[in-house]
Amino acid sequence: MEQPPFLQLLPGHRAPDDPGPTELSEPEWLPVRSLRPADTPRQLGEDVEHTRMLARIDARFPPIIVHRPTMRVIDGMHRLGAAVLRGDELIEVRYFDGSEQEAFVLAVQSNIAHGLPLSLADRSRAAERIIAAAPGWSDRAIAAAAGLGARTVANIRRRLRIQSDSEVRARTGRDGRVRPLDGAGGRLRAAHIIRERPGASLREVAREAGVSPSTVRDVRRRLERGEDAVPPARQRRNAKAGRPAVTSPDGPDLAAMLQGLQNDPALRFSDSGRQLLRWILSRAIHSEERLEVMDKVPPHCTYLIANVARSCADEWLRLADRLEREGIGTD
Repeated sequence: MEQPPFLQLLPGHRAPDDPGPTELSEPEWLPVRSLRPADTPRQLGEDVEHTRMLARIDARFPPIIVHRPTMRVIDGMHRLGAAVLRGDELIEVRYFDGSEQEAFVLAVQSNIAHGLPLSLADRSRAAERIIAAAPGWSDRAIAAAAGLGARTVANIRRRLRIQSDSEVRARTGRDGRVRPLDGAGGRLRAAHIIRERPGASLREVAREAGVSPSTVRDVRRRLERGEDAVPPARQRRNAKAGRPAVTSPDGPDLAAMLQGLQNDPALRFSDSGRQLLRWILSRAIHSEERLEVMDKVPPHCTYLIANVARSCADEWLRLADRLEREGIGTD
């Protein structure tokens, strides 16, 4: 079975020869009249002449793609129209299971990859809709989904102003990595750790501060030169964007990172990704949850639960070290 075309361009896609839960269903035949019109990205609808041309072709067409929950056609409205013109009662389909928004993105990518291409206006309108539904996607990720340039998407985002940077604190890029829009907080946390523990390694500081090793290296060099951890240009951009100045070395914003993961199309669009999300969310502990647990622990269990917590923390650290060593999620 082949993958939905858009998964080959979005972050974290599987290799073409790697079978997985993101695949479409096996082909099957359905009554033509049982299908609903597509939620099409084409502003002018389907091209009648193209449909008539297909109807004159005496050949078996590839299966159309149908959104199982709604029975709407995702990809193949021209082929469906041709089947109707020819008087066919059945048509071959493959099902896609997912949300309506995911189905729309698939429709856009399918029409970019083959068939009658989408116009620039169609692709721009599709990008507007994706921005509105998934403001946490990076410009490059949306550009890959809509068949546009990243600069064009950035201009569309500025024009729409769907959500301000204060509402969207991180975005997911084409490589699947979640990056904060404002890295000042991470730089300040890294600076605090470096001052407290000058001998700490780059990866150690990066892990605790929630930034990349290259950022830690830059912060360390700036501190050695007697400069601020946050470059003046970044401070000016933050001030211009209306972001509050970050002055305290708080820990990484867990809620923002988890939200970024939940917005990641590579995770949301696959069964394995959704399973991973559920696994992470069930094991992530927020500060307020920690405080609630503290009040519920019987005195005679404190040392035992403390040991359990340390054991779990050690496993998380081993997982983090392994991921960093193997370079999972890098550019």
